[in-house]
Amino acid sequence: MSHGGATLKDLAEKLDVSIATVSRALAGHDRIAKSTRARIEAAAREIGYIPNRAARALVSGRSGFAAMVLPAEEAGGEAVPPGLFRALSAGCAQIGMDFFLASVPPGQSELAVIEQIVRARKADGLLLLAAGDDDPRLAFLAQRRFPFVTLGSPPRGAPDQPWVDTDGFAAFERAFTLLRGLGHRRFGLVGPSDPSPSCRRRHDGLLAAIARSGDTSIEVGSVALHGDDIGRSRRAIRALLSRPARPTAVLGLTDAAALDVMEEAERLGLSVPRDLSVIGFGNDPAAAHFRPGLTTFDADPVHCASCAAELLAERIEAGPDAAPPLARVLRPRLVIRSSHGPAPRAGTTGAALCESQPA
Repeated sequence: MSHGGATLKDLAEKLDVSIATVSRALAGHDRIAKSTRARIEAAAREIGYIPNRAARALVSGRSGFAAMVLPAEEAGGEAVPPGLFRALSAGCAQIGMDFFLASVPPGQSELAVIEQIVRARKADGLLLLAAGDDDPRLAFLAQRRFPFVTLGSPPRGAPDQPWVDTDGFAAFERAFTLLRGLGHRRFGLVGPSDPSPSCRRRHDGLLAAIARSGDTSIEVGSVALHGDDIGRSRRAIRALLSRPARPTAVLGLTDAAALDVMEEAERLGLSVPRDLSVIGFGNDPAAAHFRPGLTTFDADPVHCASCAAELLAERIEAGPDAAPPLARVLRPRLVIRSSHGPAPRAGTTGAALCESQPA
C-alpha cells in the first residue's frame, strides 16, 4: 500500500475492529478508551492513513459529506421525528463526516435532487427516509451503485439494501400480550391510509400475536385515517367507537393516530382508560403531555440516526462491489403511562368487528 492511500477499512481490518471504532478513535471520541485510540493512531501512522479531510479528499476523490433530501411531504402518514436531522448530523460527526440537508425546489421531484447530488458527487452517501413501494429512489441509487441507508424498513420485495428501524413487529406483539393479559378481547387498529413499510410491520406484529395466541374470542376492527381529510378520519374513528360491540382497546400505528382516537373518545364521553385503553408508537412529545398520558413505544430516532450513520460509513468504505451491510433492527422501549388498563366489565358483547374504512 502506497503512502497516503490507506483507508478506514484498511485500518479496521488490520486491527480487527469496526470502521466506526476507527473513525471515532481518530476523531478523539470520548467513548473510545485512550489505549484503543493510541493503538489506532499508531497503526494509522504505520500504514500511511491520512486523517485530514482535505488531503483525504484529494487521495480518495470523496467529499466527506453525507446528505439527505428533505421530503416535500411526509411519507406513509408519519411525521419526521423531532430532532431527527440534528441526530443525523451528530451521528455523521461521530464517524468523521459532515451532513447536509437538500430541499426540493418548486417544480422538481425528490428524485431529481438526488440525481443532481449523485452526478455532481456532492456527497459520498445518502440517508433516506422510509422507502415506499416501487420507490424510484432505490432503483436509481442501486443502478448507480451509490451508497445509501434507509431509515425505516424497506417495502416488501425490495432489493437487498442497508436499513435501520425500530422493531415495530415485536412492539405490537408485546402490546397485544399486555392488553390481552388485562382482559381485552375486542381490539381496534388505527393508522394512516397509505402506511409506510414500518407501519405495516406493526400491523403484522399484532396479527401474528393474535394468531399465535390461538384465542378465537379475539375480535379486530381497523380504520384507515386520511391526513388530508380530518373530518373523514374523525367520522371513521367515531364509527368504530360507537359500535354496539365497540373495541375496548385500540392500537395506533403512530402516536398521532392514537391521540386522534383519544380525542374522539373524549367527544363520545368515553373515559380513557376506564372505558377504552389506547396504546401508540413513537413516543412523540405530545404523547407525554396529553391527558391521560399515552402509553407508547419509544422509537428512539436518535439511536436510529446514529446507527444509520455508522452503516452508511461502512457502506462507503466497503465500496460498490461489497455486499450491502446487514440491517439493524433496534428494540423499542415500552413507555408506560396512563392510557391503558383492565378491560371494562360492563357488558358490551356482540358480533365480531369487521374491517372498517372511512366513509
